Amino acid sequence: MTDVSDLAKRLMAAPSVTPARGAVFDALEAMLAPHDFAVHRFLAGEGDEAVENCFAIRGGPEGSRHFAFAGHLDVVPPGEGWASGAFQPEVRPARGGELLYGRGAVDMKGAIAAMVAAVAGIPAEAGTISFIVTGDEEGPALHGTRALIDFMREAGHQPDLCLVGEPTSVNRLGDMMKIGRRGSVNIWLTVEGREGHVAYPHLADNPIPRLAHLLAELDGMALDEGTDWFQPSNLEITDMAVGNPATNVIPARAEARLSIRFNDRHSGKTLVERVSEIARRHGATARAMISGEPFLTPPGSFSALVAEAVRAETGLDPEPSTTGGTSDARFLRALCPVIEFGHVNATMHKRDEAVTLADLATLARIYERIARAALEG
Repeated sequence: MTDVSDLAKRLMAAPSVTPARGAVFDALEAMLAPHDFAVHRFLAGEGDEAVENCFAIRGGPEGSRHFAFAGHLDVVPPGEGWASGAFQPEVRPARGGELLYGRGAVDMKGAIAAMVAAVAGIPAEAGTISFIVTGDEEGPALHGTRALIDFMREAGHQPDLCLVGEPTSVNRLGDMMKIGRRGSVNIWLTVEGREGHVAYPHLADNPIPRLAHLLAELDGMALDEGTDWFQPSNLEITDMAVGNPATNVIPARAEARLSIRFNDRHSGKTLVERVSEIARRHGATARAMISGEPFLTPPGSFSALVAEAVRAETGLDPEPSTTGGTSDARFLRALCPVIEFGHVNATMHKRDEAVTLADLATLARIYERIARAALEG
């Protein structure tokens, strides 16, 4: 097996704050080339927002199954205060084994490295394997995986199953996999009023009370009680703004923002319509952005083979879950059944992000088992 820690270091050493381009994809291409992958790289979007994407494929015998690994090479900004450079991967001793530090160790360059190490042990005659890798998962996700899906459809590449390497484990590697995710929608609310002097309220129209009543109604709204696989949908008020620097002026406008994470009892469209109707009753307007719809890969043969691979290497039975935020699996589910499985997520997006070298090696073996079983059908 290719040294997975070396692969991870090579990816982590390439700065790739979203939107990622260039050097980090050069590193991935160099890793895949010795294993006979045809690598297709392209930019989507324009100017400084352009995103690099990579689809790499190694074909198997005619009629063989197609298994896809998916993930992202972009990372969130590192911030200040790292013990060592965020893009200078460093191994340091710790209780229970050595830790590899650096941005992307967990989310998710470490997982991409484990995928590459995994395919090194699988012969081409086993079946078709592909990599669906974007540089735009941590950002707006407008020009990343969705563009890759378009590319694959135009080229006629249709996976049978897809595994996304998001950090799904909670306390120990192998204790959780994601079989679905909730949908996500953000809604901006605006109440227009009429400015005026606070001493002459009859000459003005204060929008703040109307916004407060609107938010109170929305905050008290129960969306559902959850389902067999999803927790209850929740609506959160994430911002309120008036921007009034004066103490003696009634403002002309008041604004707020909502975020709704919702299960498969709803769609983004129906939730936007519901909130918009309530907003209209309070004299407000609503503008929405639907980031993703909920999806579920029902427990079955795919989740069973993932669980068997995890059990063989860790002795754990991964809990099938739909908790947490969104991921690019919300787009990939349009291609084929998709499951997410990866590292312990305790340090993702944090200062001094780190993964144990033992977990890196174990994850590579798990991924190899999953890919082999998926190709066997």
